[in-house]
Amino acid sequence: MGRVYITTTLPYVNAEPHIGFALEIVQADAWARYRRLIGDTVFFNTGTDEHGQKIADKAREAGEDPQSYTDRYAATFKDLQDALNLSNDTFIRTTNPAHKRAAQAFWKLCLENGDIYKKKYAAKYCVGCELEKTDSELDHGKCPIHPNMDIQTLDEENYFFRLSAFSDKLRALYINESFLIPRYRLNEMISLIEREGLQDFSISRLASKMSWGVPVPGDEEHVMYVWFDALVNYISTLGWPENEAQFNEFWRDGYTVQFAGKDQVRQQAAMWQAMLFSAGLPPTKHIFIHGFVSVDGQKMSKSLGNTIRAYEVVSRYGTDATRYFLLRHIHPFEDSDVSWAKFDEWYNANLANGLGNLVARVMKLAENHVTEPVTIDTIELPKEYTDALERFEFNRALDVVWGIIQRVDQRINAEEPFRLVKSDPEAGKRVIEDLVRELARIAHLLEPFMPATARGIREAVLANIKPPSLFSRIEA
Repeated sequence: MGRVYITTTLPYVNAEPHIGFALEIVQADAWARYRRLIGDTVFFNTGTDEHGQKIADKAREAGEDPQSYTDRYAATFKDLQDALNLSNDTFIRTTNPAHKRAAQAFWKLCLENGDIYKKKYAAKYCVGCELEKTDSELDHGKCPIHPNMDIQTLDEENYFFRLSAFSDKLRALYINESFLIPRYRLNEMISLIEREGLQDFSISRLASKMSWGVPVPGDEEHVMYVWFDALVNYISTLGWPENEAQFNEFWRDGYTVQFAGKDQVRQQAAMWQAMLFSAGLPPTKHIFIHGFVSVDGQKMSKSLGNTIRAYEVVSRYGTDATRYFLLRHIHPFEDSDVSWAKFDEWYNANLANGLGNLVARVMKLAENHVTEPVTIDTIELPKEYTDALERFEFNRALDVVWGIIQRVDQRINAEEPFRLVKSDPEAGKRVIEDLVRELARIAHLLEPFMPATARGIREAVLANIKPPSLFSRIEA
């Protein structure tokens, strides 16, 4: 079996986690659990990005020093591990001393290889994105992603990374059809290279203007630009450069997969890969890009008051129901729209009336008419299920599971084992035992998506008892 490395991006710690980031981290967790289910050894990373101008500004607004501010908000993301039942192996913070040392070591490699240089420049800059913007990327002088924020003008001497030197290597990387999933997300990078060429980007800020960052090695007047620092987390979390064995096991020789949103294509598919090339390290094997989540047809916005926090959804519906919503009813690649009304509908129709009702019906029959727990043989994963997960189509994999749920329901309605067991006890018992085996199969297939529910069904099957209600109906 293989070694698999999985990571999310690191969210900025400037607000509590909303449903959009919950989508990414639950997708990554489901895929990590799936790879473990088929026998792989997995290293699953997530964490928080804690440097940069945006964080410094937010801390100042809150009247806190940046470290105290990031400590407070980082805890709200780390607590997602319990709230969403995540199986991550590590939680990295970019303020960790080990990460800072790794970022500085990475800088030195790129510098020694001639890919870092210093120059004076002027540029337009979006603090929200923590990225420089060209005029073509602005809409009436505003960043389309952060239209409520003023574009800043930078005019200073900084260090730059020679991204333009890696056009050929990146083109060669992009030939791999499965490097970026879905493939069409890569079109913007290919178009950028062919149309404008890759532009070198600033990787430092003057410490006198913005001190909240990792110091540039050998030049205390500068701190690292937040993206250069943050991207290194993907390998610093493995202990690079000190823990060479773990780095080699999971990054150099492993199957590396990054999860990111569609606003991260340039950073993950171009900037980070070029940085790896510069440092003489292998590029990522696959990057999975998900879409955005809107609410009632509108982008989530604090000013509109329509932001749905991950903890709110868990509080109303529970952990596994939240995971179910994100993995089955949010498209893995495209933008999707949610609302509280949709959550209620999905919950009642598919969980309370669907899966929960089926488990209760079958296990009540087993409890009453089967004297010993049903023997469960080895359960194989259906090809259509594994094919969907290999393509990161979480919704399709869950469609397979709900197809089984529907067929079991139909069998109960057609064969009426609750009647058959009275007229022909042995025949009725055989049908009930078959239904219990189907529940065990459903539980096995649900393991990556709804682990607590899977465990509850398994325990009920092993104990041959009707479990407490898995999903109580939500009343409007």
